[in-house]
Amino acid sequence: MKRAAITFVMLAWASFVPAQQATTPKSQPSAQPNAAQPQAGTTQAGAAAAPPQGKRPPQAKTKPEYDAYNAAIKAAAAPGAPVDPVALAKAADDFATQFPDSELRILLFKISMHAFQNANNGEQMNAAAEKVLKIDPDDPEALVGAAEYIAEHTRDSDLDKDQRLAQAQKYASHAIETVETDVAIPAGTPQEKIDAYKGFMRSSAYSVLGTIAFNQEKYPDAENYFRKSIDALPSQPDPVVVLRLAIALDKQNKYPEALKEANHAVELTQEATVAGKLARQERDRLAQLTGGSTPAPASKPPAGATQNPSPH
Repeated sequence: MKRAAITFVMLAWASFVPAQQATTPKSQPSAQPNAAQPQAGTTQAGAAAAPPQGKRPPQAKTKPEYDAYNAAIKAAAAPGAPVDPVALAKAADDFATQFPDSELRILLFKISMHAFQNANNGEQMNAAAEKVLKIDPDDPEALVGAAEYIAEHTRDSDLDKDQRLAQAQKYASHAIETVETDVAIPAGTPQEKIDAYKGFMRSSAYSVLGTIAFNQEKYPDAENYFRKSIDALPSQPDPVVVLRLAIALDKQNKYPEALKEANHAVELTQEATVAGKLARQERDRLAQLTGGSTPAPASKPPAGATQNPSPH
Protein backbone atom coordinates (compact mmCIF):
# COMPACT_ATOMS: atom_id res chain seq x y z
CA MET A 1 0.00 0.00 0.00
CA LYS A 2 1.52 3.32 -1.07
CA ARG A 3 1.79 6.46 1.05
CA ALA A 4 -1.23 7.92 -0.73
CA ALA A 5 -3.32 5.03 0.52
CA ILE A 6 -2.22 5.36 4.13
CA THR A 7 -2.77 9.10 3.90
CA PHE A 8 -6.37 8.43 2.93
CA VAL A 9 -6.74 5.82 5.68
CA MET A 10 -5.25 8.06 8.34
CA LEU A 11 -7.35 11.05 7.38
CA ALA A 12 -10.46 8.92 7.19
CA TRP A 13 -9.68 7.51 10.63
CA ALA A 14 -8.94 10.98 11.96
CA SER A 15 -12.29 12.19 10.67
CA PHE A 16 -14.06 9.18 12.15
CA VAL A 17 -12.45 9.59 15.56
CA PRO A 18 -13.75 13.13 16.22
CA ALA A 19 -17.25 12.03 15.27
CA GLN A 20 -17.00 9.32 17.93
CA GLN A 21 -15.37 11.45 20.60
CA ALA A 22 -18.31 13.68 21.43
CA THR A 23 -20.24 12.40 24.41
CA THR A 24 -23.86 12.89 25.29
CA PRO A 25 -24.89 14.84 28.39
CA LYS A 26 -24.70 12.52 31.39
CA SER A 27 -28.46 12.52 31.80
CA GLN A 28 -29.03 11.31 28.25
CA PRO A 29 -29.14 7.64 27.16
CA SER A 30 -26.19 6.35 25.16
CA ALA A 31 -26.28 6.45 21.36
CA GLN A 32 -24.93 3.95 18.85
CA PRO A 33 -21.68 5.25 17.30
CA ASN A 34 -21.22 5.65 13.58
CA ALA A 35 -19.39 8.01 11.25
CA ALA A 36 -22.06 10.70 11.63
CA GLN A 37 -23.20 10.03 15.21
CA PRO A 38 -21.22 10.91 18.36
CA GLN A 39 -20.48 8.07 20.71
CA ALA A 40 -22.18 7.96 24.08
CA GLY A 41 -19.90 8.36 27.05
CA THR A 42 -21.09 5.30 28.93
CA THR A 43 -20.29 1.61 28.86
CA GLN A 44 -22.92 -1.10 28.61
CA ALA A 45 -22.95 -1.33 32.39
CA GLY A 46 -23.62 2.40 32.62
CA ALA A 47 -20.22 3.27 34.08
CA ALA A 48 -18.19 6.09 32.55
CA ALA A 49 -15.74 4.80 29.96
CA ALA A 50 -12.15 5.59 30.80
CA PRO A 51 -10.48 7.24 27.79
CA PRO A 52 -6.91 6.29 26.89
CA GLN A 53 -4.06 8.46 28.07
CA GLY A 54 -4.25 11.82 26.36
CA LYS A 55 -6.80 14.55 26.05
CA ARG A 56 -10.36 14.13 27.34
CA PRO A 57 -12.89 13.76 24.51
CA PRO A 58 -15.21 16.77 24.06
CA GLN A 59 -18.60 16.57 25.76
CA ALA A 60 -22.00 18.10 25.15
CA LYS A 61 -23.40 19.96 28.14
CA THR A 62 -27.07 19.84 27.15
CA LYS A 63 -29.37 17.75 24.99
CA PRO A 64 -30.17 20.66 22.61
CA GLU A 65 -26.42 21.09 22.04
CA TYR A 66 -25.98 17.37 21.40
CA ASP A 67 -28.94 17.27 19.03
CA ALA A 68 -27.68 20.34 17.15
CA TYR A 69 -24.30 18.66 16.69
CA ASN A 70 -25.93 15.61 15.13
CA ALA A 71 -28.09 17.84 12.96
CA ALA A 72 -25.00 19.66 11.68
CA ILE A 73 -23.42 16.35 10.65
CA LYS A 74 -26.58 15.16 8.93
CA ALA A 75 -26.96 18.46 7.09
CA ALA A 76 -23.60 17.89 5.36
CA ALA A 77 -24.14 14.34 4.16
CA ALA A 78 -27.10 12.10 3.52
CA PRO A 79 -26.68 8.50 4.70
CA GLY A 80 -24.24 6.73 2.41
CA ALA A 81 -23.36 9.92 0.52
CA PRO A 82 -20.01 11.75 0.61
CA VAL A 83 -19.67 14.78 2.85
CA ASP A 84 -20.34 18.13 1.19
CA PRO A 85 -17.46 20.24 2.58
CA VAL A 86 -19.18 23.56 1.86
CA ALA A 87 -22.39 22.49 3.55
CA LEU A 88 -20.42 21.10 6.48
CA ALA A 89 -18.43 24.32 6.89
CA LYS A 90 -21.66 26.33 7.01
CA ALA A 91 -23.23 23.89 9.46
CA ALA A 92 -20.13 24.10 11.67
CA ASP A 93 -20.19 27.90 11.64
CA ASP A 94 -23.90 27.95 12.42
CA PHE A 95 -23.40 25.53 15.30
CA ALA A 96 -20.53 27.63 16.69
CA THR A 97 -22.74 30.73 16.54
CA GLN A 98 -25.58 28.97 18.32
CA PHE A 99 -23.30 27.33 20.93
CA PRO A 100 -20.25 29.61 21.22
CA ASP A 101 -18.88 27.78 24.29
CA SER A 102 -19.54 24.23 23.12
CA GLU A 103 -16.69 21.73 23.25
CA LEU A 104 -18.18 20.10 20.17
CA ARG A 105 -17.28 23.06 17.93
CA ILE A 106 -13.77 21.70 17.47
CA LEU A 107 -15.08 18.35 16.24
CA LEU A 108 -17.12 19.97 13.49
CA PHE A 109 -14.25 22.22 12.44
CA LYS A 110 -11.87 19.24 12.30
CA ILE A 111 -14.27 17.18 10.21
CA SER A 112 -14.65 20.23 7.97
CA MET A 113 -10.87 20.51 7.71
CA HIS A 114 -10.57 16.90 6.54
CA ALA A 115 -13.49 17.26 4.14
CA PHE A 116 -11.81 20.19 2.39
CA GLN A 117 -8.49 18.35 2.37
CA ASN A 118 -10.07 15.33 0.71
CA ALA A 119 -11.61 17.74 -1.82
CA ASN A 120 -8.14 19.22 -2.55
CA ASN A 121 -9.27 22.66 -1.38
CA GLY A 122 -6.19 23.79 0.53
CA GLU A 123 -7.35 27.32 1.15
CA GLN A 124 -10.57 26.27 2.88
CA MET A 125 -8.78 23.42 4.65
CA ASN A 126 -6.40 25.97 6.13
CA ALA A 127 -9.29 28.23 7.13
CA ALA A 128 -10.90 25.33 9.01
CA ALA A 129 -7.55 24.47 10.63
CA GLU A 130 -7.18 28.02 11.89
CA LYS A 131 -10.67 27.81 13.44
CA VAL A 132 -9.56 24.68 15.27
CA LEU A 133 -6.42 26.40 16.51
CA LYS A 134 -8.41 29.32 17.89
CA ILE A 135 -10.15 26.82 20.15
CA ASP A 136 -7.18 24.53 20.80
CA PRO A 137 -3.78 25.94 19.78
CA ASP A 138 -2.18 22.58 20.62
CA ASP A 139 -4.19 20.40 18.22
CA PRO A 140 -1.57 18.48 16.16
CA GLU A 141 -3.81 17.80 13.15
CA ALA A 142 -4.69 21.46 12.72
CA LEU A 143 -1.09 22.51 13.36
CA VAL A 144 0.20 20.16 10.65
CA GLY A 145 -2.56 21.10 8.21
CA ALA A 146 -1.94 24.83 8.60
CA ALA A 147 1.85 24.38 8.49
CA GLU A 148 1.68 22.36 5.27
CA TYR A 149 -0.56 24.88 3.58
CA ILE A 150 1.62 27.86 4.55
CA ALA A 151 4.87 26.14 3.58
CA GLU A 152 3.58 24.99 0.21
CA HIS A 153 1.90 28.29 -0.68
CA THR A 154 4.63 30.74 0.31
CA ARG A 155 6.61 32.15 -2.61
CA ASP A 156 9.93 33.97 -2.79
CA SER A 157 8.10 37.07 -4.04
CA ASP A 158 5.82 37.27 -0.99
CA LEU A 159 6.60 40.36 1.04
CA ASP A 160 5.79 38.46 4.24
CA LYS A 161 7.70 35.34 3.20
CA ASP A 162 9.88 35.20 6.32
CA GLN A 163 6.95 35.69 8.67
CA ARG A 164 4.89 33.04 6.93
CA LEU A 165 7.67 30.48 6.97
CA ALA A 166 8.38 31.24 10.62
CA GLN A 167 4.71 30.61 11.41
CA ALA A 168 4.72 27.33 9.51
CA GLN A 169 7.89 26.27 11.31
CA LYS A 170 6.34 27.14 14.66
CA TYR A 171 3.19 25.16 13.87
CA ALA A 172 5.07 22.07 12.68
CA SER A 173 7.47 22.07 15.63
CA HIS A 174 4.60 22.43 18.07
CA ALA A 175 2.71 19.55 16.43
CA ILE A 176 5.65 17.25 17.13
CA GLU A 177 5.43 18.26 20.79
CA THR A 178 1.67 17.93 21.18
CA VAL A 179 0.99 14.72 19.26
CA GLU A 180 1.63 12.80 22.48
CA THR A 181 -0.56 14.97 24.69
CA ASP A 182 -3.33 16.59 22.67
CA VAL A 183 -4.95 13.71 20.80
CA ALA A 184 -8.28 12.55 22.24
CA ILE A 185 -8.47 8.86 21.38
CA PRO A 186 -11.60 6.82 22.10
CA ALA A 187 -11.31 3.90 24.48
CA GLY A 188 -10.74 0.62 22.67
CA THR A 189 -8.77 2.08 19.77
CA PRO A 190 -6.12 -0.51 18.77
CA GLN A 191 -2.60 0.55 19.71
CA GLU A 192 -1.32 -0.06 16.19
CA LYS A 193 -3.79 2.52 14.83
CA ILE A 194 -2.74 5.02 17.48
CA ASP A 195 0.95 4.46 16.68
CA ALA A 196 0.36 4.76 12.92
CA TYR A 197 -1.68 7.93 13.38
CA LYS A 198 0.95 9.58 15.56
CA GLY A 199 3.70 8.44 13.20
CA PHE A 200 1.84 10.00 10.29
CA MET A 201 1.50 13.30 12.18
CA ARG A 202 5.20 13.37 13.06
CA SER A 203 6.20 12.42 9.52
CA SER A 204 4.08 15.22 8.08
CA ALA A 205 5.43 17.78 10.55
CA TYR A 206 9.06 16.88 9.83
CA SER A 207 8.33 17.04 6.11
CA VAL A 208 7.13 20.64 6.52
CA LEU A 209 10.27 21.55 8.47
CA GLY A 210 12.42 19.95 5.78
CA THR A 211 10.64 21.83 3.00
CA ILE A 212 11.13 25.13 4.81
CA ALA A 213 14.83 24.44 5.42
CA PHE A 214 15.31 23.45 1.77
CA ASN A 215 13.67 26.62 0.49
CA GLN A 216 15.95 28.59 2.80
CA GLU A 217 18.93 26.73 1.22
CA LYS A 218 19.76 25.11 4.58
CA TYR A 219 20.41 21.77 2.94
CA PRO A 220 21.98 19.89 5.90
CA ASP A 221 18.94 20.84 8.02
CA ALA A 222 16.61 19.82 5.22
CA GLU A 223 18.35 16.45 4.95
CA ASN A 224 17.97 15.91 8.70
CA TYR A 225 14.26 16.75 8.71
CA PHE A 226 13.49 14.66 5.63
CA ARG A 227 15.23 11.65 7.20
CA LYS A 228 13.21 12.14 10.38
CA SER A 229 10.04 12.34 8.30
CA ILE A 230 10.82 9.00 6.68
CA ASP A 231 11.88 7.41 9.98
CA ALA A 232 8.64 8.51 11.68
CA LEU A 233 6.64 6.22 9.38
CA PRO A 234 9.19 3.84 7.83
CA SER A 235 6.60 1.36 6.57
CA GLN A 236 4.98 3.99 4.33
CA PRO A 237 7.61 6.45 3.05
CA ASP A 238 6.26 9.47 1.20
CA PRO A 239 7.81 9.42 -2.29
CA VAL A 240 7.83 13.23 -2.44
CA VAL A 241 9.80 13.39 0.82
CA VAL A 242 12.22 10.75 -0.50
CA LEU A 243 12.71 12.76 -3.69
CA ARG A 244 13.29 15.95 -1.74
CA LEU A 245 15.84 14.13 0.42
CA ALA A 246 17.67 13.07 -2.74
CA ILE A 247 17.79 16.67 -3.96
CA ALA A 248 18.94 17.97 -0.56
CA LEU A 249 21.81 15.46 -0.67
CA ASP A 250 22.50 16.44 -4.29
CA LYS A 251 22.81 20.07 -3.23
CA GLN A 252 25.50 19.04 -0.72
CA ASN A 253 27.43 17.11 -3.42
CA LYS A 254 26.62 13.82 -1.67
CA TYR A 255 26.02 12.17 -5.01
CA PRO A 256 26.11 8.45 -4.09
CA GLU A 257 23.69 8.98 -1.21
CA ALA A 258 21.52 11.19 -3.38
CA LEU A 259 21.41 8.53 -6.12
CA LYS A 260 20.33 5.91 -3.59
CA GLU A 261 17.41 8.05 -2.48
CA ALA A 262 16.52 9.00 -6.05
CA ASN A 263 16.34 5.31 -6.94
CA HIS A 264 14.10 4.79 -3.92
CA ALA A 265 11.83 7.62 -5.10
CA VAL A 266 11.65 5.98 -8.52
CA GLU A 267 10.63 2.69 -6.91
CA LEU A 268 7.84 4.44 -5.00
CA THR A 269 6.34 6.29 -7.98
CA GLN A 270 4.82 5.58 -11.35
CA GLU A 271 6.57 6.99 -14.37
CA ALA A 272 3.55 8.88 -15.70
CA THR A 273 3.04 10.88 -12.49
CA VAL A 274 4.57 14.28 -11.73
CA ALA A 275 6.65 12.94 -8.85
CA GLY A 276 7.63 9.91 -10.92
CA LYS A 277 8.92 12.04 -13.80
CA LEU A 278 10.88 14.30 -11.45
CA ALA A 279 12.35 11.31 -9.60
CA ARG A 280 13.54 9.76 -12.86
CA GLN A 281 15.06 13.03 -14.04
CA GLU A 282 16.97 13.32 -10.77
CA ARG A 283 18.07 9.68 -10.88
CA ASP A 284 19.34 9.94 -14.45
CA ARG A 285 21.26 13.14 -13.72
CA LEU A 286 22.87 11.63 -10.63
CA ALA A 287 23.71 8.44 -12.47
CA GLN A 288 25.64 10.50 -15.01
CA LEU A 289 27.44 12.40 -12.27
CA THR A 290 28.47 9.33 -10.33
CA GLY A 291 29.51 7.47 -13.47
CA GLY A 292 32.57 9.70 -13.94
CA SER A 293 35.69 9.85 -11.82
CA THR A 294 35.08 13.46 -10.83
CA PRO A 295 31.43 14.46 -10.51
CA ALA A 296 30.53 17.86 -11.83
CA PRO A 297 28.98 20.43 -9.49
CA ALA A 298 25.27 19.92 -8.90
CA SER A 299 23.10 21.65 -11.42
CA LYS A 300 19.66 22.97 -10.66
CA PRO A 301 17.34 20.12 -9.55
CA PRO A 302 14.35 19.23 -11.71
CA ALA A 303 11.84 22.08 -11.90
CA GLY A 304 8.98 21.64 -9.46
CA ALA A 305 10.75 19.08 -7.30
CA THR A 306 10.71 21.33 -4.25
CA GLN A 307 7.02 22.07 -4.60
CA ASN A 308 4.34 19.52 -3.79
CA PRO A 309 3.94 17.10 -6.70
CA SER A 310 1.34 14.40 -6.18
CA PRO A 311 2.81 10.89 -6.02
CA HIS A 312 -0.20 9.45 -7.87
